[in-house]
Amino acid sequence: MLRARELIQVSRPYWPVGAILAVTAAAVAFGRPLSQSFSGLYAAGPYAVLATATGLAWWFNRGRSFVIGASILLGWALVHHFPNKAVYTAVVVLVPLNCLLAFVGPERGARYGVALRWIAILGGELMLIFWFSQAPVSFAHWWLRSPPTPLVGRLMFAAAFAAAVWCAYAERKPLQIADAGALVAFFTGAEWMDRGHAFGAFMAAAGAMQLAALLQESHRLAFRDELTGLLGRRALQERLRSVGPRYTFAMVDIDHFKSFNDTHGHDVGDQVLRLVAGRLAQVGGGGIAYRYGGEEFGVLFPDRDAAEAQPHLEAVRGAIERYRMAVRGEDRPKAPDDTTNLRLNKPPQKTLSVTVSIGLAERGDASHTPAQVLKAADEALYRAKQAGRNRVST
Repeated sequence: MLRARELIQVSRPYWPVGAILAVTAAAVAFGRPLSQSFSGLYAAGPYAVLATATGLAWWFNRGRSFVIGASILLGWALVHHFPNKAVYTAVVVLVPLNCLLAFVGPERGARYGVALRWIAILGGELMLIFWFSQAPVSFAHWWLRSPPTPLVGRLMFAAAFAAAVWCAYAERKPLQIADAGALVAFFTGAEWMDRGHAFGAFMAAAGAMQLAALLQESHRLAFRDELTGLLGRRALQERLRSVGPRYTFAMVDIDHFKSFNDTHGHDVGDQVLRLVAGRLAQVGGGGIAYRYGGEEFGVLFPDRDAAEAQPHLEAVRGAIERYRMAVRGEDRPKAPDDTTNLRLNKPPQKTLSVTVSIGLAERGDASHTPAQVLKAADEALYRAKQAGRNRVST
């Protein structure tokens, strides 16, 4: 059962992309044509969705998504308005090429000088497509003859898709997965060009994937802590509004955290925060961990009283106390291939021990509202600190 849950959790970012692709493919393969009154959606739909996704990518400063969305949008506009073999061939080669360049390069954002460079590149490609459409090119050449997508376009897509899969695997975030899915949708639409409005349907699907991922990105920025990956304080406040009449809340504070920063630097302090967050994320008993602020965390136990929640918090506290965190030495090589200062036959790295104090409070007659429960948990945390730290207090 645990493996099934883990598999569901890992595969969750792929669900929107897979669902959009499946629905689009089914609609193209088995759907009926729209009535005459709705036929304009075939052309207007891709423009609206792709333009919205590209605009949001620019707004969120996501360079790869901006390049991919703008390239597909431009490709759709050219094929839609100039439906000839030359334009089609140029589009199915240049769009994957742009995607490949976006995937292999670092994420540099979508604004300022980066945007100007890409606008210049897209403008140059427009001029190249215009020249290509006017030049006496023979499409009987083997590298241009592989209908409907020429072989050179398929090779370019294969390279771009490999880079997209690598980025999606390395980062495993919805936006990177959607960028890869948008590329797949573009290629599928190009391959199904002879199926009526299939190309436009898949262009709209590409934009829909990016749009859904950008909305997920917006939610993540608003409700998740970037450093630890835990849900943030805003998410806790939203959850407390609908938690129900029976729950327990724990306030967790890292002991002597300021000394970690003062003695070892903020990098080590960040490592400590991630360590504690990782252990709290594994708390049992149905607990949900949150980054409350600074070195403070919160754990919410819906439908649990303090007696039920305390053993799980004790287990997490003990796991944090037993963990020994290695600290990077000053003479440790920064680059993996730097062998000029290897510390052969030297003692192990210095390790640090981290402890936490926890204050626990449940909803009851004395603490009826969420604000009162949080205040009671904070007071219990103060008692844990006063009693010597590294303990759970109620």
